[in-house]
Amino acid sequence: MRMYQVDAFTERLFAGNPAAVLVLDDWLPDDCMLAITQENNLAETAFVKARSDGAWDLRWFAPVHEVDFCGHATLATAHVLLTEIGAQAPLTFHTRVGELRVSKNRCGYRLDIPRLPPVALEALPTEIATIFAHPPVRIFRNFENIFVDLGSADAVRNFVPDLAAIARLGSVGLVVTAQEGNGGKAHFVSRYFVPGAGIPEDPVTGSIHATLVPYWAEHLGRKRLMAFQASARGGWLDCELTEDRVLLVGNAVTFMQATIYLPETVA
Repeated sequence: MRMYQVDAFTERLFAGNPAAVLVLDDWLPDDCMLAITQENNLAETAFVKARSDGAWDLRWFAPVHEVDFCGHATLATAHVLLTEIGAQAPLTFHTRVGELRVSKNRCGYRLDIPRLPPVALEALPTEIATIFAHPPVRIFRNFENIFVDLGSADAVRNFVPDLAAIARLGSVGLVVTAQEGNGGKAHFVSRYFVPGAGIPEDPVTGSIHATLVPYWAEHLGRKRLMAFQASARGGWLDCELTEDRVLLVGNAVTFMQATIYLPETVA
């Protein structure tokens, strides 16, 4: 079986966020898809299959479980379908969070995802209440993550995560974010940790921007934003907010094609 590995949200290899992609005729058993993901040891492996209506069904697995929403592996999947499989843009994916769409853009690809407005929190969950050196400026969440505005881009870059504490959130992730300082190319920066799903720090995460973009659009008074995810690999996202969607522009590069061998009972 053919498998691809793609670096997403980057124009060069060894940057952005790597994802594996398998194009299937039909779903493999869930335990097999999870085992493949664990063997890959990447943040996500995407499994995609064609629908009779010309769209695609898309699922994502992290090393611990199937996930509800993954942006970078969606971008990686679109890249594989368009460059390796001969599919035509635009692409529509049916997922757990509804339809995701990917079209070609002069800078690479445009990923169209749902807008998930931030829901304010009065206090941090007890699991992570003591891991910050200074009180957060704001705390909010969406259906799958806690977001903490640290008030300083330097605080985001220098944040040392207590992964054991964050892991006690289970499958819920932690995003730290702040407005970029004067003179920076980005409008805001972020980092993302979800050790409970087997991802200590995710290099570049499309899905968290479904909430970060409406949050920063409100606080900065603009609908077009440049975002930087300040992980070791790093990644840029050109963002736009619409009434009910978030648009993310980024590129992707194929790193590897591989043949994987499955047990006879599966293959």
